[in-house]
Amino acid sequence: MPKDATMPSPVLDDLTRLTRDAIAPVEDVFTKAKEAVRAMVVEDGKVSPAKLEENQYAAHALAWLATYTKALRQMQSWAEHLSDAGTFGEMEQLLHQIAFGEYLWQIQGGIPMSQGEIAKLIDMGLGPQDIGALMQPAVMTLVTGGNTPAARARLVTLMQDNAGHATFGKSGLDDDLEMIRDQFRRYAEEKVVPFAHDWHLKDDLIPMSVIDELAEMGVFGLTIPEDFGGLGLSKASMAVVSEELSRGYIGVGSLATRSEIAAELILAGGTDAQKETWLPKIAAAEVLPTAVFTEPNTGSDLGSLRTRAVKDGDSYSVTGNKTWITHAARANVMTLLARTDPATDDYKGLSMFIAEKTPGDEDTPFPTEGMTGGEIEVLGYRGMKEYELGFDGFKVPADNLLGGTEGQGFKQLMQTFESARIQTAARAVGVAQSALEVGMQYAEDRKQFGKSLIAFPRVAGKLAMMAVEIMVARQLTYFSAWEKDHDRRCDLEAGMAKLLGARVAWAAADNALQIHGGNGFALEYQVSRILCDARILNIFEGAAEIQAQVIARRLLG
Repeated sequence: MPKDATMPSPVLDDLTRLTRDAIAPVEDVFTKAKEAVRAMVVEDGKVSPAKLEENQYAAHALAWLATYTKALRQMQSWAEHLSDAGTFGEMEQLLHQIAFGEYLWQIQGGIPMSQGEIAKLIDMGLGPQDIGALMQPAVMTLVTGGNTPAARARLVTLMQDNAGHATFGKSGLDDDLEMIRDQFRRYAEEKVVPFAHDWHLKDDLIPMSVIDELAEMGVFGLTIPEDFGGLGLSKASMAVVSEELSRGYIGVGSLATRSEIAAELILAGGTDAQKETWLPKIAAAEVLPTAVFTEPNTGSDLGSLRTRAVKDGDSYSVTGNKTWITHAARANVMTLLARTDPATDDYKGLSMFIAEKTPGDEDTPFPTEGMTGGEIEVLGYRGMKEYELGFDGFKVPADNLLGGTEGQGFKQLMQTFESARIQTAARAVGVAQSALEVGMQYAEDRKQFGKSLIAFPRVAGKLAMMAVEIMVARQLTYFSAWEKDHDRRCDLEAGMAKLLGARVAWAAADNALQIHGGNGFALEYQVSRILCDARILNIFEGAAEIQAQVIARRLLG
């Protein structure tokens, strides 16, 4: 740590060594917690669903402890990478120092799972002696000297010097990914940010001109192989693009989500003919997909899905209801999950279809025979609109059964969860970054009691912690994408990135609005939109509670 008079005391001379030494005690405590929670939920050598539900708080607390442990490990990898490259500057060191100081303290004292739920080590069956084992010299040095008022104040001073309020601190990406980031940041600044709030207030669809421009930039075929008309880029590039576009407006950052899901479904489970037919069209945005999975009475419980698809000659007839379908009116192809085996009431009887429809307009949003729909009015995330859909004898050609075999739908959908959650984590980081920049600009401009708001320690402290937690969530997201790019199973890491990223986005948006004071509650200020947009991230692509449950089951199984 640079020996600067403005730096906090004590000066941390070898920060990466200190933080590396602090990780081992955390991992030891996590191992003990996992063993303790496993003892609560295992029966006859297997996780008992009943016992897992009975001890749900402990299991979910373990998921959060695992997320923090993984996040600190990835922050350490980031710091060592920058240090080796000679780019671990003062701002990066402060981000790293404060992150460890705060997260180590929360691990000891309680991790916020939500506004009113704190995950404590005692909830996971640990006693005072286990908690005491955390109090190693490196941990205590960071807890007492890492996240101090002086450290936060110095970080905010450096952030103010960072012209344009770009990403605070080096992200650790290679030059190619940084070029992609710069390209999409400039696009968002020019073509999205000036118009996003007006789109939100008017509840307008994002203009087709934006979709056309993104198509020209390759957004809809980003990770589709070149053989099928895509760019063949990495999931890391997808994360960077999603982050920067969501920083402009989550609606724009989410435009490619349905294309990503559809392409992944077809790549992993489609026939050769389906790949050759649909992937080039998706990559070029000749078709706009929408994901049609959720039903009114199922929510996260897809196994109880009731929409039926009955084989009738060379087509299927679909009957049932769907809800929370994004971009449904404008889309012209649906990835549609329906039950093809009426004798089942679980995942095994579900099949996935590539179902074509005619795009609608304002007067007739759903002109296709056999389907109807109505808009769901929402607080935020408005640029594509949400819909309820009804199917009554809706026809899908038998050739459009994904993979050509019935009963594979849920398995096919599961194969997309990693990418979908990585992208959602990236969207969360982008929304959080937007909240930070809007909050910081207001804090610099707004004068109270003869000085800018940013001069007040609690305002500056909020901004500092936003920057710190955004970098933590960013590194966990990038690591998940890196694992995916290297063909490693990463459902655990992707779930953790989504879980933490969503919480960070909501906290950043809430704090940015608080900095605005009463003005933040006025619709004319864009922070009101950012708050509404941030709130959905803890719900879609797996609600936080479901995400914690999935993580816990993987850890304990």
